[in-house]
Amino acid sequence: MPKTICLLDGHPHEAAGHFCHALADAYAKGARSAGHKVRRIDLAKMEIPCLRDPDDFPKTPPQAILDCQNAVRSADHVVIIYPLWLGAMPALVKSFFEQLSRHEFAVAHSEKGGWPRKMLKGKSARVIVTMGMPSAAYKIFFQAHGVKAFESAVLAMAGFKPIRETLIGGAGEFSKKRAARYFDRMAKLGAEAR
Repeated sequence: MPKTICLLDGHPHEAAGHFCHALADAYAKGARSAGHKVRRIDLAKMEIPCLRDPDDFPKTPPQAILDCQNAVRSADHVVIIYPLWLGAMPALVKSFFEQLSRHEFAVAHSEKGGWPRKMLKGKSARVIVTMGMPSAAYKIFFQAHGVKAFESAVLAMAGFKPIRETLIGGAGEFSKKRAARYFDRMAKLGAEAR
């Protein structure tokens, strides 16, 4: 059954040739070929302000962010692709999710007190992260803390379930043949809306 997918390309640099952009292209192509509707958001093309004042968090975000909220709200499945920088997501991606979560979009206060309400229940997510180090080293020596924190403290708190991940190590050193295997894998995931 066709799904609506929101694809967030989180590489901060707009120039073509980055592996994250190519992965996003492959995922979108596979999804569209299977009849899924894809709304792609390229964070590198956006002006995303840094949230500095906690009093701004409950307020309505800028229009560009409201448009992104609508894209996520209407999606069945959300895919987030970004490179690992200093053990976690780039600052631009973090700023985007801070802005995206404003005005009780991701979580809302419970009138009864206690745990906040999850506002994005019923959606699934996939986190795709590229890195220079081997992905096994990131998992074993660093317990993938940066990715795990994002999945649990942002996506799971908002209600996404299931949350799947794809960690791709050794990025930047691939042969064309190996890169093509990853693009094929992304196209397959896109076709399956997973």
